[in-house]
Amino acid sequence: MFGSGRHTRVGIEGETVTINDAPTYKGRTHEGRSIEGRLFNSRMIQALFDDSNPETVDNWAYPDTDTWDPERNVGEFLAAMPEWYAHGLRAVTINLQCGSPEGYSSDQPWVVSAYRPDGSLKPDWLDRLRRVLDRADRLGMVVILGLFYFGQDDVLEDETAVTNAVDSAIEWLLDEGYTNVVIEVANECDIHYDHDVIDVGRVAELIERVRTIERDGFSYPVGTSFSGGTVPPDDVVAASDVVLLHGNGVDDPARIREMVAEVRDRPSYEPLPIVFNEDDHFGFGSVSNLDAAIESGASWGYFDPGHNDYWHGYQSPPVRWDPNTARKKAFFGYLAGVTGPEDGSPSS
Repeated sequence: MFGSGRHTRVGIEGETVTINDAPTYKGRTHEGRSIEGRLFNSRMIQALFDDSNPETVDNWAYPDTDTWDPERNVGEFLAAMPEWYAHGLRAVTINLQCGSPEGYSSDQPWVVSAYRPDGSLKPDWLDRLRRVLDRADRLGMVVILGLFYFGQDDVLEDETAVTNAVDSAIEWLLDEGYTNVVIEVANECDIHYDHDVIDVGRVAELIERVRTIERDGFSYPVGTSFSGGTVPPDDVVAASDVVLLHGNGVDDPARIREMVAEVRDRPSYEPLPIVFNEDDHFGFGSVSNLDAAIESGASWGYFDPGHNDYWHGYQSPPVRWDPNTARKKAFFGYLAGVTGPEDGSPSS
């Protein structure tokens, strides 16, 4: 069997996510609703971060060293992962072009990408990716791996480079035998991309391309995300193995329920996991976006942008990866209550 030497294999059975052939959070309920088969996650998009623009790299310097250090960043990320898992987190979203290091940005002059202009992969980025995937594999965690980010796709010289980047990334994952990966082709494909094939009108082509790259009958579950509050069009739902939604900017939990209902109303929809993998709604409780997702039969993901101060948030380098702030503690504490075993046994 492909990946037989690995510890963690993600699977999809209808709307259920499995890890090693068992539904996640098996037998677990929250306020009377089953959470079996969900994939609670967090946007930890800067795990692999490095900036090759000498004019902006100092923006991300650690306060105690006045220097940016990608090795320190990934090392502290790896050190925090067991604590995330212990609180019930079963997936993290990272990206080969990361995400805005300011949380939200209009201009993005930095150069943050695992790809060379021709779409080939940089060895130092692959080394960091390997360490993250290996740690996740040993812990029993899934990595939602993004291939493109709209602030950085212009580093790729043309459409051939884009398809080469897709092929190179997926073939590398298969060569390494990883079975704990879900592919997010592009973060928010409906925000302007320089290459039309990544944009909303054609992104289904890349989803299909990922699905056709396989090894011994194994291929990676794949989808793509859209901006906050937006539901994918029918062609994207039809092409996807998992529907990825964003709830950032959605202040009324009722809209979270509506989004899930709209996905299920798409003509092409067949039972698929519906996974929010970015949401900056920080209230946790019965009127939260998280609980609205649970009520709707969807999974939910935490997004905490930050302030580039090595304290707040999970998106603005330098990032403090442990749950150190009141907001982070609130999320992980609530998640532990939602997902924690009712009988004292470990969660799946």
